[in-house]
Amino acid sequence: MANIIEIESQYTSGVSSKRPLAIVRGRGARVWDDNGREYIDCVGGQGTANVGHANPVVADAIAEQARTLISLTEIFYNDKRAALEEKLVAISPNRANRVYLCNSGTEAIESAIKFARYTTGRTGILAFMRGFHGRTLGALSATWEPKYREPFLPLVPDFAHAPYDNLDKAREAITDKTAGVIVEVVQGEGGVRLGSREFLIGLQEICRARGAMLIVDEVQTGFARTGKMFASEHYGLEADFVCVAKSIAGGMPMGATLIGERVKKLEPLIHGSTFGGNPLACAAGVAAIGFIEKENLAARAAELGAYMKGRLERIESPLIREVRGLGLMIGVELKQKVTPYLHALMDRGVLALPAGLNVLRLLPPLVIEKTDLDVVAEQIEAVLQEEKT
Repeated sequence: MANIIEIESQYTSGVSSKRPLAIVRGRGARVWDDNGREYIDCVGGQGTANVGHANPVVADAIAEQARTLISLTEIFYNDKRAALEEKLVAISPNRANRVYLCNSGTEAIESAIKFARYTTGRTGILAFMRGFHGRTLGALSATWEPKYREPFLPLVPDFAHAPYDNLDKAREAITDKTAGVIVEVVQGEGGVRLGSREFLIGLQEICRARGAMLIVDEVQTGFARTGKMFASEHYGLEADFVCVAKSIAGGMPMGATLIGERVKKLEPLIHGSTFGGNPLACAAGVAAIGFIEKENLAARAAELGAYMKGRLERIESPLIREVRGLGLMIGVELKQKVTPYLHALMDRGVLALPAGLNVLRLLPPLVIEKTDLDVVAEQIEAVLQEEKT
């Protein structure tokens, strides 16, 4: 067998920072490399693997649909699309009555930006410092991190950023020119930072009072990750748009924008997607959401997340500044850069993510066993005791 790393290194675009590891198989919360070595996966496809790798319910739905009909644009109706849209409206945290289907979280954000401008007739978009919403031009304009933004300036005009979890600053920034306000309930890439109830509910009230659309980015927090089906449910948020993706279809590329009642009627051709709402992804979505509900993965994430957070808080290390999280979305903020510790964990059979320069982030599949979480915590404790440069 040819060397996977050499071939991919030769032909890849180069836009992804890769670790020297070739993963070829997964099952549940474990993955295997090309040499057969097993790893506990707390990367979880960056949040796409909530139902576990190679989930048999999702795999069977994909296989059956692949033999039936793979692709069909939205100029025709389809049974799987109808079933998924009905399910998404039923579970939506914002009393959605319509759904826009697309292929990724970035696309869901792009559509919400367009629909907010279309509904209000305004152009201003407010986002928040340390927020991450994607890398296409509109979503990138809402993303805070300068290293993502600066190579592509100038970006889309009329975007502004305010400090996260600071309601007074947000109130100053939302004006009669603001079309939409984009916010994460938990900032994922920004360091696993939780917004307060006062901040999030206050944003909703200000948006309604001033005629702006509230856009909640649930791309990483949706589908039981935080201990509820959606993180909005922890605070009773009812946003005008809820943007979802990642685990919506059990790992298949898919995104959606859940559209609330305050959004005006959307006319044909103002937006669209060739692959959005294709029957294959919709069949996977119906199966994945059904699995999440049947197995009560939200309650499982709440229980295991609280257990893991407590386990990590008991680690005695001067390197740990804070442990924070919601459900099985957990961040360990260190006093040093996190990258050396991620590589040390990989050497020990645990895969984890960064969130900024110094936060170790865990996004394991929600089917992970408590015993695996114990191993992860033990290995984190071990690598923090080693000297890293």
